[in-house]
Amino acid sequence: MTPTKAKTTLPTPAGDLRGTLTTPKITVMVVAAAAPISCIAGIIPLSFAIGSGASTPAAFVIAGVVLLLFSVGYAAMSRRMSSAGGFYQYIARGLGKPPAVAASFVAIVAYNAVALTCVAGIGYFGSVLLDSTFGWTVNWAVLSVVAVVLVGFLGYREIDIAARVLVFLLAAEVAMVVILDVAIVFEKGADAFPLSIFSPANVVNTGSLGLGLMFALLSFIGFESAALYGEETRDPRKTVPRATYLSVTAISVFYFLSSWIAVGAIGPDHVQAVASEQLVTTFFNLSDAYASSMLTTVLEFTYLTSLLASLLALHNASNRYLFVAGREGLLPRWIGTVHPAHGTPSRASLVQTTVNLIAVIVAVSGGLDPYLDVVTAMTGLGTLGVVLLQLAASAAIGAYFVRRGERLVGTLAATAAAFVSLSLLVVLIVKNFDTLTGVSSPLIDALPWVLVGIAFIGVIYGVWLEVNRPQVYAGIATDADNEEDQ
Repeated sequence: MTPTKAKTTLPTPAGDLRGTLTTPKITVMVVAAAAPISCIAGIIPLSFAIGSGASTPAAFVIAGVVLLLFSVGYAAMSRRMSSAGGFYQYIARGLGKPPAVAASFVAIVAYNAVALTCVAGIGYFGSVLLDSTFGWTVNWAVLSVVAVVLVGFLGYREIDIAARVLVFLLAAEVAMVVILDVAIVFEKGADAFPLSIFSPANVVNTGSLGLGLMFALLSFIGFESAALYGEETRDPRKTVPRATYLSVTAISVFYFLSSWIAVGAIGPDHVQAVASEQLVTTFFNLSDAYASSMLTTVLEFTYLTSLLASLLALHNASNRYLFVAGREGLLPRWIGTVHPAHGTPSRASLVQTTVNLIAVIVAVSGGLDPYLDVVTAMTGLGTLGVVLLQLAASAAIGAYFVRRGERLVGTLAATAAAFVSLSLLVVLIVKNFDTLTGVSSPLIDALPWVLVGIAFIGVIYGVWLEVNRPQVYAGIATDADNEEDQ
């Protein structure tokens, strides 16, 4: 162990965020961002239909291993530095400040895009559910605005309040899926766990393993947000790594078991055909068949609350990227101000809320369909943006440890494996962008170039800051200078 280096941190007008988050609370926020029941009902049937089919459970195992490999380097970095900047901070230390500025801008756009999928999804599915259940006709935009305002209020207040709300919402959605799983196992017995789907021949030859892995890895979106809460924990160098490993493991096991039991319920030979026909109603139909219509109704409502929980978690993640960009002068400084009483990025939260409200207004004014236009486009844009951040973070983590000369062979090997895997995922997403979004449109298919343009602007802006505003440039990722040598 080498002595800790004392380095000077430039003062900012913002201060640090405050909170008493623990490992379980951060884990809940991370898992909630992944929207488990939304994945169960939405992504897994898609993987059954056009992905890896009956071998989807195996795809989740592989995806979990890949992300655990990524988590090795991620955890090693979080033990050395902590900040609300997350990947932005890591990329600054590993790849340099201009790439970090690019990462900051991409993160803000990507997380806002993923949040908007929840905003539009809540409006769309909420209006459909209220109509089918109670016969109420409610415009989707009304429900979306209510959700945005509620989440904005919770994001403005103490982070612990949001964490408690997420504990309740996440527990409800997980409980409903577990009840369904138990009902299927109770009726099917050992047949609910077909072992044949794990044979190497079936894993490779059933459906498209590449698309299956893409869908599986996309189901974990949000797991990387643990580092964003480093300033709001008592001991971030222990809490963040633990929360990361715990969340990846919990998500992997949950998706693996639920998809495996679903395959057993439908039958390995029939999964692809049934899911192709039923898609998003697949799991609800399983509930009707193996549990009860009452559970199905509750599942439908928890699907809605799952989107709300995900929106709250993503709101908190996104406004922390906004907050840090403001605190360090990449955006107007007033955005990076901490609330004096709540210790939260309150102004960044207000900006995030305003962006969501404007998006709803624009969608309504433009006659856009909340699902076919907003959800599809924002899903593709946000997902690709987050995966690109993960890829850049892998490169940065490897570069950081190599440059420091640390002999962390296992960490570097795991990070390299994660980098290769995430590179392949980026290729899969870009190649199958219309499959991911569910539509084929020249405008939507061009969205990946939006991220390229944003990253390019970020790099140019970072270079411009170095020349024209050296004090701001010197302050980029300054919290990273408070690092510990292990």
